[in-house]
Amino acid sequence: MVEKKATTKTAAKKTATKKATAAKTATATKKTSTAKKEVIYLTAENAGFRAGDVYQALAAAEQSLSLEEIAKQAKISVEDAILGIGWLFKEGKIKEEDNKVALA
Repeated sequence: MVEKKATTKTAAKKTATKKATAAKTATATKKTSTAKKEVIYLTAENAGFRAGDVYQALAAAEQSLSLEEIAKQAKISVEDAILGIGWLFKEGKIKEEDNKVALA
């Protein structure tokens, strides 16, 4: 039997396809490995601490703040700020003013 020889064009095309596939796989792997999920622990103690952080940020600012401003000033995530704001709303310690949060 006679073996069929691969032409230069065919060999180059196969090599290019393999390299492109390898590059896509490497890129996909890098994207998934850099994405980290933040875990939020929902306990009464944690909610109380976040409420304290939010309250201190509002007291230091002496004015109404938006959600993002509170999170930045308190150095906590937006999700933690929401948790603390909910706690303080329930206790009646804060109020809403022009779509911002202020001490009651």
